[in-house]
Amino acid sequence: MTKQVVIITILVVGILAGVLIYRAMSPGGRRTNHVWEFFADPAGHEEWKLTAGTRCGEAPFLFPTTGMVGFLWDDSFRIGHHHQGIDIFSGTEAGVTPVIAAYDGYLTRLADWKSSVILRVPNDPLQPGRQIWLYYTHMADRDGVSYIAGDFPPGTSEVLVTAGTLLGYQGDYSGDPDNPTGIHLHFSIVRDDGHGKFLNELEINNTYDPSPWLGLELNGKNSNGEVPLCQPEVP
Repeated sequence: MTKQVVIITILVVGILAGVLIYRAMSPGGRRTNHVWEFFADPAGHEEWKLTAGTRCGEAPFLFPTTGMVGFLWDDSFRIGHHHQGIDIFSGTEAGVTPVIAAYDGYLTRLADWKSSVILRVPNDPLQPGRQIWLYYTHMADRDGVSYIAGDFPPGTSEVLVTAGTLLGYQGDYSGDPDNPTGIHLHFSIVRDDGHGKFLNELEINNTYDPSPWLGLELNGKNSNGEVPLCQPEVP
């Protein structure tokens, strides 16, 4: 074996060891392990799921879909990236698991949105007088066939919906048919720009930590790596 091969082998082993240590020791790594465990056997981890339409304690928002909260707000999947919301995995096929409005609001679906809607909440229940926006995405199949409810076609603007209204179904749309996401809902709370419009959801500084609105710890920096759970109460 040449010296170069030995060095490459040592580097590869070191990288793999680092990945395994990260996944075993860090909260983010443990969370990733749980997601893979859930993907492998959803039926064996029903206790990790929260149910659409329930709420945790006195939280103002209903839980928006049924599933396991896999990735949290401010999780990081690569250098420089910060997750802007939470990912809720159903463990079902695409187009099966309902997604509902977490709170009363005015729904908009831009003309080119295949998998996304956003709800304007003019009076934030946690800070009355402040406007916030609730963003939902991945509600389409890998080819972009929408699972958004038929009541909200492309171009829908400012339609009043009440908490619990069916918005669509979880999907795996990523924009690239050859690289779909796992079947889930991405849900985030987006800041208003101060002029009645929503800011760019792709930037974490334009979003809020959703923990207070949903009544459980959903901040990746505060998590111990366990699956977020509560004692849900049907409203």
